[in-house]
Amino acid sequence: MHNIEPFYNWRHIYISEEDKHSPFFGRTYSEFEYSHTVYNYYIHPQWDDFGSRTLYIKILFADYDAHYAIIEMLGEWNDAIENDIMELKREVLDPLFSEHITKYILITENVLNFHSSDKEYYQEWFEEVTEENGWIVALNMPLATQQDFKKQKLNYYIELLEIPEWRVFKPQHLFKKIDDMFAKRLST
Repeated sequence: MHNIEPFYNWRHIYISEEDKHSPFFGRTYSEFEYSHTVYNYYIHPQWDDFGSRTLYIKILFADYDAHYAIIEMLGEWNDAIENDIMELKREVLDPLFSEHITKYILITENVLNFHSSDKEYYQEWFEEVTEENGWIVALNMPLATQQDFKKQKLNYYIELLEIPEWRVFKPQHLFKKIDDMFAKRLST
């Protein structure tokens, strides 16, 4: 797991630790010292800790004018023991929402497991963003993880999409592709 880095090809246009609106503004990272783990496996030091012991994220891009953020995730999403959705909601999503971010693209291809608990935080997040014509998408979640997610009917709140080639897009083009999907659904 220590070889899995957050996607870095957009760093020339956005760096979350340099964004004064980001919850991670001012953070510094070591390129050589591995201190965070998912269970017994060290992870790359560029991942951001938001209070979970098993799930880490990186805000890859945020556009406050277009009201969207792209967030990559790594690890085990564990609501049952760690209450990861509560930590994510309070420590990351609420600060972004206060900056008028209402559309969220979660890159979840490195979310290895999902363990659910209550739906309240998902429902709260969904209601907040849909009141502002927003949406939440999880891209490329592994099939086994999707099954657990769907079993709890959380795909009602977070749309599961497959765009395997997302890395070839610039952030604004990836956003437009997904936003157009939602616009088409609403118009039919």
